[in-house]
Amino acid sequence: MKEMQGLARIAVLSFGFRPFFLGGALWSACAMPLWIGLLTGRLSFAVSYGAVAWHAHEFLFGYVVASIAGFVLTAIPNWTGRLPVRGGPLLALFGIWIAGRVALLTVDIIGFTPAVIVDSLFLPALAAVVMREIVAGRDRRNIKVGLLITLLAIANILFHVEVAAAGIPDYALRAAIAAIVGLIMLIGGRIIPSFTRNWLVKRNTDRLPITFARYDVIALSVGAGALLLWIAVPSRAATGLALLLAGVLHAYRLARWAGAMTWQEPLVLIIHIGYAFVPLGFACVGISVLWPSSLPTSAALHAWTAGAMGVMTLAVMTRATLGHCGRDLTATWTTQAIYCAVIVAAVSRIVAPIFAGLSMYLLILSGIAWSAAFLGFVVVYGPMLLKAKRTGS
Repeated sequence: MKEMQGLARIAVLSFGFRPFFLGGALWSACAMPLWIGLLTGRLSFAVSYGAVAWHAHEFLFGYVVASIAGFVLTAIPNWTGRLPVRGGPLLALFGIWIAGRVALLTVDIIGFTPAVIVDSLFLPALAAVVMREIVAGRDRRNIKVGLLITLLAIANILFHVEVAAAGIPDYALRAAIAAIVGLIMLIGGRIIPSFTRNWLVKRNTDRLPITFARYDVIALSVGAGALLLWIAVPSRAATGLALLLAGVLHAYRLARWAGAMTWQEPLVLIIHIGYAFVPLGFACVGISVLWPSSLPTSAALHAWTAGAMGVMTLAVMTRATLGHCGRDLTATWTTQAIYCAVIVAAVSRIVAPIFAGLSMYLLILSGIAWSAAFLGFVVVYGPMLLKAKRTGS
C-alpha cells in the first residue's frame, strides 16, 4: 500500500469511518437532549425552522447521513480497488458536515436561507465523491448506492423547501426515510449473510445463510415499489397493502440468514435485530395506512427510524470500528450494554404514542437510553477511532 502523506497520516483522517462515526455518534448523543429540551419547553432554539422539523432533519440528515458517509467511504476501496478518500479531501467533507450541524443549530441567528444553503452542501459533495469513485473504479454493481445518496441529497433540499413553504416536511421526509431504508435493504442484504456465514463456518455449523438469489431480487423490488407508493400516495389502500406484502417478504428474507444461530455472539446477532426493524417498519406503516386509528403514524415511522436506522447504524459502526482498528471481532460487555440501550430506546419510542398515559415517560426513557447508547459508543470506541490501527495501516 502506498505510504500515506500529509493530513492522511493523522489517524482520524486515514479512513472515512473514523471522523464520521465519531462525529455522528457524538452529535446523536447531544442532539437527543436538545430535542428533549425543546419537547419539554426547557430550551428554545431553531424557532424559525420548527422544533419537530429540526429534530427530524438532524436525525436523518445529521446523524444517519454521517454514519452512511463513514460506511460508504470506507467500503468503496473494497468495492473499487481504489485508494480511500483520506487526508485533506476527507477533512473537507467532514468540515462541510459539521458546518451543516452548526448552521441548523444557529438558524435563528444566521437566518433561515444561509442556514439551509450551508446544510445543503454536504450530501451533493458526498454523492459526487461516491459516484466519482464508483465510476472510476468501473463498479457498476454499486451505482445504486450512489443513486440513493443522490436521492438523499435531493430530499434534503426539498425538506428545507417544504419547511419554508408549509412549516413541516411531507414528501421530502418520506423520500429521505425511504432512501435510507433502501440502503439498509441493499447493503444489509450483503453484509448480514456474509458476516453470519463467516462466523458460523468457524463453528462448523451445518445451517448457513442462504446466499443472494432470485428471492432477494423479488423482496427488494417489492420493497422499493412499496416505498415509492408510500412517497407518492401515502394514504391509499394499495400503498398499505404493498407495505404489508413487503414486510412479509423481508421478514422471510431475514429468516433465510440464520440469525437464530448467532445468539452466542452479540456482534453478529445485533445486525439481524437491526434488520428485523425493516419488516416491522413495513408492517407498522402499512397498518397505520390501512387502519389509522389502530396505530399512530409516529409510532409506525419510528420502527424504521429509531429501530432500523438506530440499531443498524450502531451495529455496523461497532463492527467496522473493531475490524478496521485491528481489534477482536467480539462484543465486550460494554458493547453489549450499548446494544441494549439502543434497543430500549427504539422500542420505547415505538410504543410511546400507543400508551397515552405513559407517553411522556416513555419518550424521556427513549431519549435517555438513546443518548446513553451513543455516548457509550463515543467513550468505548472513540479512542480506537483516534488512534492508528494496531497492526499498522
